[in-house]
Amino acid sequence: MKLNKLSTAIASAIVFGATMTTANAAQWDITVTNLTHGNYFTPLLLTAHDSGTHLFQAGEAASDAITAMAECGDLSGLQAGLPDNDTIVDPATGFLAPGTMTTTTIMTSDTNTSHLSVVAMILPTNDAFIGMDSQYIPSEAGTYTYYINGYDAGTEANDELLSTDSNYSCMPGEGGFMPGAPGRDADTGGLGVSNADTNTLVHIHRGILGDAAVTGDGASDLVNTIHRWQNPVAKIVVTVTP
Repeated sequence: MKLNKLSTAIASAIVFGATMTTANAAQWDITVTNLTHGNYFTPLLLTAHDSGTHLFQAGEAASDAITAMAECGDLSGLQAGLPDNDTIVDPATGFLAPGTMTTTTIMTSDTNTSHLSVVAMILPTNDAFIGMDSQYIPSEAGTYTYYINGYDAGTEANDELLSTDSNYSCMPGEGGFMPGAPGRDADTGGLGVSNADTNTLVHIHRGILGDAAVTGDGASDLVNTIHRWQNPVAKIVVTVTP
């Protein structure tokens, strides 16, 4: 009789343990919306991780991986340091256009997966990026909405000039040029808005200044009625299904 009770207790513990293991995993359906008027996001990197992980932190110097993402939209450095099973790169058919959204799913894998980070370069800019830094996501079923800012990586002067070199290939740190304007609505020949930015740490971006010139004789290659933006620049909605 005692043996039967012990067997029952062991079986119950095994079932309970299996239930707890299952409960630790969750499905996160993540929708990112571009809130800007005339700017695009490069492919998004979304990663689920523990509370101690940070892709970037405001007030600290940008890593080489963040610099490559913020200046050129290159995610390879960031991907190399993240777990494949909890990291998604959403190309959004190339660029996420103004006013559009994209949805992707992450299946969290263990008990420590409780926070979400999201980054992507903002185009056309020198080194601006959308950034969600280690946001805690509740484990309870529900839909959670976050509005996120544009950050300046602090690695390149915000001169707002596009390269006119046909052989130009974006390389982090090679000079103050923007890789391009996906909307094909920018100018060329500007004089430059800023030659030196004093804050070299990751910080909230001031937004594009632009100018009203349409013939390339202004300070910026960007048009203030199209490319100027203020925060927040993106909305992120996370639907949790335990």
